[in-house]
Amino acid sequence: MDTTNTSTKARPDTHEMVLIHRGHRRESRLLVELIAAAGPGDTARARDLAEQFRDYRLGLHNHHVGEDELLWPLLLSRVDLEADVVLRMEAQHEEIASALARAEAALPGWESTAGEEERDALVAALVEHRAVLVEHLDDEERSLLPLAEQHLSVREWDALGDHFRANTPKPKLLFFLGVLLEDADDSERSTILSALPLPARLLWYAVGRPQYARRIRRVRRIRH
Repeated sequence: MDTTNTSTKARPDTHEMVLIHRGHRRESRLLVELIAAAGPGDTARARDLAEQFRDYRLGLHNHHVGEDELLWPLLLSRVDLEADVVLRMEAQHEEIASALARAEAALPGWESTAGEEERDALVAALVEHRAVLVEHLDDEERSLLPLAEQHLSVREWDALGDHFRANTPKPKLLFFLGVLLEDADDSERSTILSALPLPARLLWYAVGRPQYARRIRRVRRIRH
């Protein structure tokens, strides 16, 4: 007997998705602001921000591929009247990917020259990308996460995180943990870190946290 939809089953905690989205909103906004403020001809600055863009793109891509492969098919097999919500999420992913691809195409020209015209073209593409991204994130939190809590098991939900970790280069995992933790409150931070194996927690405190702080100071030009 399939008990995935019974009221007695353990419900997945989808709040981590809200934290992930918080990072996407912040980083997509900062990319627009920081690149727009970059001076013409400053190729060193362009290289730093291009690296930040590529890591942002990697994180967003892997997050969305996990949903495409693991989340939408399961939900479509279990919902009826709400199927339009899932199909809308799929369509939004395509719009986000298209807008991000336009930004990615504009990046090399600016990275190599730091030209004002190339910069403005990249910023325009990133503004367009962020608009469709934020619309999707808001919609997903409002309409999709309640369906996931109702129709997925904890194991099925946790597979999203497993997929992300398996498909992300290991040297980047500490960076993405920093992205996730940056705007977390004390309770959220404690929940995330307590779920990690002890060696991973120790690695975060000893290596990941100071490394992330140095990178953020450099990229955002934060001075003490």
